[in-house]
Amino acid sequence: MYDYDLLVVGSANADLVIGVERRPDAGETVLGSDLVVHPGGKGANQAVAAARLGARTALLARVGDDAHGRLLLDSQREAGVDTVGVLVGGAPTGVALITVDPSGDNSIVVSPGANGRLTPGDVRTAGSLFHAAKVVSTQLEIPLETVVEVARSLAPGSRLVLNPSPPQPLPGEVLAACDPLIVNEHEAKVILGEAARAGEEPEEWARLLLAKGPRSVVVTLGGEGSLVASADGISRIPSVKVRAVDTTGAGDSFTAALAWRLGLGESLADAAAYAARVGAATVTREGAQVSFPTAEEVAAL
Repeated sequence: MYDYDLLVVGSANADLVIGVERRPDAGETVLGSDLVVHPGGKGANQAVAAARLGARTALLARVGDDAHGRLLLDSQREAGVDTVGVLVGGAPTGVALITVDPSGDNSIVVSPGANGRLTPGDVRTAGSLFHAAKVVSTQLEIPLETVVEVARSLAPGSRLVLNPSPPQPLPGEVLAACDPLIVNEHEAKVILGEAARAGEEPEEWARLLLAKGPRSVVVTLGGEGSLVASADGISRIPSVKVRAVDTTGAGDSFTAALAWRLGLGESLADAAAYAARVGAATVTREGAQVSFPTAEEVAAL
C-alpha cells in the first residue's frame, strides 16, 4: 500500500511575472505591467497541480530561509501537499523571471538558487518517500546528478515520469528509467541532437526517442495536442480548444495530471487525454499554481 500517489522531486521558485505588449529584442527596453509574485518552479507546480486534482502528493525540494521560501511552503500546504521532504536553507530561494505577452505566450529566465543545492545525498536521505510513492516525477531545474540519483532510488514497481526541462542530453541510465519521457518539440530536438532532422514529423521524433531507451514517450504539440508512444505503437491525442490567457504552468499541470492518472492504472493514451483537459483549463487563467484546476473544474470543462 502506497502512502502517496505521486512524489515530485524538483524545483521550487518564486515566479516574478510582468505582462508585456511584446517581448524585447536584444538591446531593447519595453515597459510592462506591475510586477506580480507567484509561487512556482516546475517541481512545486507539479506537486500543487496533482494535489488540487486529488492526488496524495509529496514534494522533495529545497528553498531558502527567506520570504520566497515561506511563500512556497505556504502554497504547498494550502494545496494539501506533504512538505516533509522540503529542505530549507543553503542558498536563497530560486527565482523565475517571466514575461507574458497578450497571446498568453511566455519567456522565462531562471535563477536556480537553492534548487541547485538539492543533492544526490538529499535524495538518498529521503529514501522512505520513494518507497511510499507509486509514481515519481522530476524535471531538470535541479542538478542532473540529482536526477540520476532519483532514477536509482525508485522503489520496485514504482514509475518515473521525467519532463527534461530545461533540456540537456540525458544519460542512458535516466532514459531507461523513464515511463514516460515527456517532451515538447524543442526538448525533443535537444535530446535527439543530430538525429533530429528538419521537417520530420513528431511521430519520427517519438520513434527515435524510444530507441534511446525510455519505456514510453509523450510529445506535446501545443495547440495540436500530443502524441503517445510505446512498444504498443504511437497515437495522437487531440487538444482541447480554449482561449489561452497565460500558458505559464500548463506543461507542469499536464505532466502532473498524466503522472497521477498513470498511477491510478490508466493507459498512457487515456492519461494523456485527461492531462490535455487539465492543461487546457490551466491556460484559461493567469499565473501558474493559482490557475491549476480541481478535478471538478476539469470535469466541467
